[in-house]
Amino acid sequence: MGTIIITGASDGIGAASARQLRARGHDVVIVGRSPAKTQALARELGAPFHVADYARLADVHRLAAELARYDRIDVLANNAGGIMGQREVTEDGFEKTFQVNHLAPFLLTSLLQERLIASRATVIQTASAAANMWGRGFDIADLQNERDYRPERAYGNGKLENILFTRELHRRHHAHGIAAVAFHPGVVRSNFASDTTHYMRFLYNAPLKYLVMISPEASGRRLTALAEGQPGVAWQPGEVYNKRKPMPVAFRDDDGSVARELWERSEEMVARAG
Repeated sequence: MGTIIITGASDGIGAASARQLRARGHDVVIVGRSPAKTQALARELGAPFHVADYARLADVHRLAAELARYDRIDVLANNAGGIMGQREVTEDGFEKTFQVNHLAPFLLTSLLQERLIASRATVIQTASAAANMWGRGFDIADLQNERDYRPERAYGNGKLENILFTRELHRRHHAHGIAAVAFHPGVVRSNFASDTTHYMRFLYNAPLKYLVMISPEASGRRLTALAEGQPGVAWQPGEVYNKRKPMPVAFRDDDGSVARELWERSEEMVARAG
C-alpha cells in the first residue's frame, strides 16, 4: 500500500477520501488549514498530519520540507482550494484566489518534484466544471484577477489553471515517471465557501432536497478511484475527468502554449516571492 498525501483534507472531499483510503490500508498523510479539524481527523484515522495556510507561501515552503521527510510519496492530491469574497491580496503580493487555488499547489508540487519523480508518483488536482462555467474567458495576462474581478470568475480561472497545470506537468514530467490527472468533484454538500462572504456558501450548505448535489463521500470516491487507479489503465495521464469520463474543457489551448506560459510565469512568481 502506498503513501498518499491529501491537502485540504480536514473536511469535505479530502476528509472523505482520506477515510476511504485509510480503510483500504493505505498510509494517508493529512494536510489541512485548521489545526483543530486536521488533528481531529488524524487522530480518528491514526494518521500523521501537517498544517498549512495556502494564503502564506512561507507555510507551503515549510510544508514541503516536512513532507520531503517521507521516504516515498506515491500520491500527492492537491485538493485544497476555495472561492473568496471581495478581492484580497495576500502577504506574498498575490490575489488570494489565484494563490490558494493555483500558485500554492504549484509551489508545493515543484518543491517535492525530486521525491515525486523518485516515487513515480501520481499527482491529482481537484479541478472543477467551474473552469467551463466561469473560466472560459481566462486571460493569461491577468493572473492577479485585477480586471473585472468577481469571486466566481476568479475561482473559475483558478480551476482552469489546475487543468492547465495538470497538462503541463504531464508534458514536462510524464517521461520522468509522474502521472498527472485532474478531476471535477461534483457539486458537493460541504463547508465549501463557508468562511467567505460569497453567496455560494449558501448554495453548498443548502438542504440536499433543493439541489442536485452529491455527498462528500460520493465525491471522495472520485478522488479515491484516481489515487488507487493505475495510470494509463484506469485513467489517462494529462486528462481531466468528470466521474469516469474525460471532461471537455471550454477554454481552448490546443498547442499547449497557455499552459506553458502559466507554468513559466508561476515559476517566476514563486521565485520572486522567495
